[in-house]
Amino acid sequence: MGALRQSHVQGDTRVALIEQTIGRSFDAAVDRWPDRAALIAPSQDIRWTYRELADEVSATAAGLLELGLTPGDRVGIWSPNNAEWVVTQFATAAAGLILVNINPAYRMTELEYALNMVGCKALVCATKFKSSDYLQMLRELAPEIDAAAPGNLRSGRLPHLRLIIHLGGGKLAGMINFRDIRHGANQALRRKLSETQRVLKCDDPINIQFTSGTTGAPKGATLTHRNILNNGHFVGEALKLDTDDRVCIPVPLYHCFGMVMGNLACMTHGAAVVLPGEGFDPLAVLQTIEAEKCTALYGVPTMFIAELEHPDFSKFDLTSLRTGIMAGTACPIETMKRTMTDMHLNEITIAYGMTETSPVSFQTSHDDPVMRRVATVGRIHPHVEVKIIDEGEHVVPIGQVGELCTRGYSVMQGYWQDKERTNEVIDIEGWMHSGDLATLDEAGYCNIVGRIKDMVIRGGENIYPREIEEFLHTHPQIEDVQVIGVPDEKYGEELCAWIKLRVGGPSQITVETLNAEGLHAFCHNQIAHFKIPRYVKFVDAFPMTVTGKIQKFIMRETMIEELGLIRQVTA
Repeated sequence: MGALRQSHVQGDTRVALIEQTIGRSFDAAVDRWPDRAALIAPSQDIRWTYRELADEVSATAAGLLELGLTPGDRVGIWSPNNAEWVVTQFATAAAGLILVNINPAYRMTELEYALNMVGCKALVCATKFKSSDYLQMLRELAPEIDAAAPGNLRSGRLPHLRLIIHLGGGKLAGMINFRDIRHGANQALRRKLSETQRVLKCDDPINIQFTSGTTGAPKGATLTHRNILNNGHFVGEALKLDTDDRVCIPVPLYHCFGMVMGNLACMTHGAAVVLPGEGFDPLAVLQTIEAEKCTALYGVPTMFIAELEHPDFSKFDLTSLRTGIMAGTACPIETMKRTMTDMHLNEITIAYGMTETSPVSFQTSHDDPVMRRVATVGRIHPHVEVKIIDEGEHVVPIGQVGELCTRGYSVMQGYWQDKERTNEVIDIEGWMHSGDLATLDEAGYCNIVGRIKDMVIRGGENIYPREIEEFLHTHPQIEDVQVIGVPDEKYGEELCAWIKLRVGGPSQITVETLNAEGLHAFCHNQIAHFKIPRYVKFVDAFPMTVTGKIQKFIMRETMIEELGLIRQVTA
């Protein structure tokens, strides 16, 4: 790549895109690697080869058609990670059904909104997860369930929903057991499935994922076979995955990180998906890596930090690890360095993207210089185009901060049946406006500075919290840190740092060993005075989404209440 003058870059187009449906690609993978490991879920005692996974997928897909579902129908899945989630993903794709990913943390109001917004005709549902009793919530929303014939629900509050498929054992009134779906898959139905697959197109919508609702009701990003199949493939290429790889996936499957960067990256390369449990548990992850000889590990930064800081971390043999992905939110440089040394992840990568772009646009490479790999999100993915623009939508010079915009095969079709909000983020030239602040350097490496809405303006100075967070991460007693802006009458905004300290271990660090004064002393003469946080709060944890993304808006509201600050009024 030659020297760049403007912040505009295009990925390599010499390798052709996969112009297939996910079902066709899955069939090709099974034909190529029938006896290689495909899915390992130790807690369920499941170890399926590609041939065995294909048997489950084809029988389930045919069974879904037998239940009266037709291509284009929306099928929700409300469940933590398990083998059935993976089977449902590939079975719905094979049958041309649009899989609707529902956050396992959703409660009744959120579930009702999601099911009705996209018109789900069927719902695959776990029984319970953590404090959530899914079936109880469903029955409260739709008390008609118990009296309904399975597959013939008529509910006042869930008018589109006809079929509930539960993942637990036994038979439940008004529902169908997941294991019973496959029993109806006779030869005639399998022929019907083959006929269905022949008419499906790679540009058909196949997946709806809800974006964060922090600025309003969640939106349903609608993704095609072509979107997510190719993105998963290129992620796998960046990781150099092959049939000897076993990828430990503790991130939620309902998110792109799990189902695209995980399941589809593995499928397109003959690698094995390894599920360490239903939800994230650092001990279970470490145990699974050692027991299954995992070669790759995925996670958001908070997950890697929890693994590294686990009291029993040093007891586990992690030498099988080679590569992986840290993504989902800003990746601290110090954490990246520790994963490379302490976890043997010499080829770990950072990836950047968003749900609306399937998701990955940038990714570091195993052969990038170390500082490039820990301090940037890498270079552009194949067949993707990115520009960085100012407020007037002009492309900015190299090195200048602006909003990152993406164009190419990976951009979603739009938000489900919401043209107005789609047009707010995808312009007439096909650019997806991310809302992220970024820079590009001369070699095409991208650095994410922060969110436009997270940028703090203090007395006319633009301050990017990510820069301060990176500096504070170098303090030996700080395990993790998040910086936000809070209202200030004099300067407009002031900085506030939430800090989680390392506790325990050889040094027996306690909260008393670092206080606000000590932090200010650490910053003095190291960063500009206006970048030193005025407020410091020591915490045991940060408010997070189920995918591990920090909810800074909650932190901001908490500080406004605690400090008695006056909220700013904007025009």
